[in-house]
Amino acid sequence: MTKTNAMRMLDKSKIEYEVKEYEVDEHDLSGSHAADMMGVNHDSVFKTLVLKGEKIGYLVCCIPVDRELDLKKTAKAAGDKKVEMIAVKDLQGITGYIRGGCSPVGMKKQFPTFVEESAVLQEKIAVSGGLRGIQIIISPQALIGFTRGEFASLI
Repeated sequence: MTKTNAMRMLDKSKIEYEVKEYEVDEHDLSGSHAADMMGVNHDSVFKTLVLKGEKIGYLVCCIPVDRELDLKKTAKAAGDKKVEMIAVKDLQGITGYIRGGCSPVGMKKQFPTFVEESAVLQEKIAVSGGLRGIQIIISPQALIGFTRGEFASLI
C-alpha cells in the first residue's frame, strides 16, 4: 500500500484512521464512483472542494459526494460576502493535490476548513487519502481536530 502525505501526517499526530483502496475509473473521478467501488453509503463519503473567498482567501469544504455546495451558505460559514470554486487547473499549485485525489489533510498550507454538519451523523466518514483510488476513513471529530476546521451548514 502507498503511504500518502496525508497518512504520514495523521500517523505523526497519532490520529486513528483506516485506508480503503478502490479501482479508479479515469472517466469517472466522482466520489459517487468511489462510494460504489467501496460498497459504502454515499452519505459517508465526502468530497473535498477548494474555494476562494473575497476576504478569507482559500478555503476547503468537505461535503457528501452526491450533494452540491451552496455558495451562499459557505460564504456565511466562512464569514465572507462571496466565495467561488477555484479552477481545476489551479488545484495542484494551491493544494499539492490533483483532481480526484484532493485530501483535506496535508495540503501545502493550512487553509480554513469546513465540513458539512451532517458529518456528525456518521460514526466515520471517508475523505480522499491524497491519491486517486485511496480513501481515508476517519471520525468527523478527528478530521475537524486535525484540520482545525469546523462543522457548518454547506449544502
